[in-house]
Amino acid sequence: MEIRIRPYGESDLMAIQKIWNSVVEKGDAFPGETPLSLQECRDYFAQQTLTAVAEAAGRVEGVYILHPNNIGRAGHIANASYAVAPSARGRGVGEALVRHSLGQLRPHGFAGLQFNAVVGTNRAAIALYEKLEFTRVGTVPGGFRLPDGSFADIHLYFHAAPEKERAPRTAQDPEEC
Repeated sequence: MEIRIRPYGESDLMAIQKIWNSVVEKGDAFPGETPLSLQECRDYFAQQTLTAVAEAAGRVEGVYILHPNNIGRAGHIANASYAVAPSARGRGVGEALVRHSLGQLRPHGFAGLQFNAVVGTNRAAIALYEKLEFTRVGTVPGGFRLPDGSFADIHLYFHAAPEKERAPRTAQDPEEC
């Protein structure tokens, strides 16, 4: 399956909403509990440093967002979230999204990528991040409430930006990835 990563457009919003909300509704990866309306999706994805989609066979199969993990003196480290359509899982879409986001760190002025809350039960994500040489830098015991009311650990991961010339972050960051 050939996977193309590209910036999202208005015409992608319904597919993005469906994919994103499928992860929210499953309740085992994202901290949010309420599915996003189409307008909330439009607003949320537009405010990110970068929102990109994975497209295969003419269909949007996944999405990621990239943005600063914090503000001010900690704004040079990025954070990202990924969502893959249930029907596309296990077919390389997630890996393509993560690899693409790593390649976008320096062009968008980031020195690294930090994940704040990788749920310990999300074995597929953990295996992928470790395959891609993310470093687990900590664990918060019981930091995530699962849908059944039990708690799972959350892991923090970090990956330095791949070595390339670092471009300064500006308000006019390019729209293209």
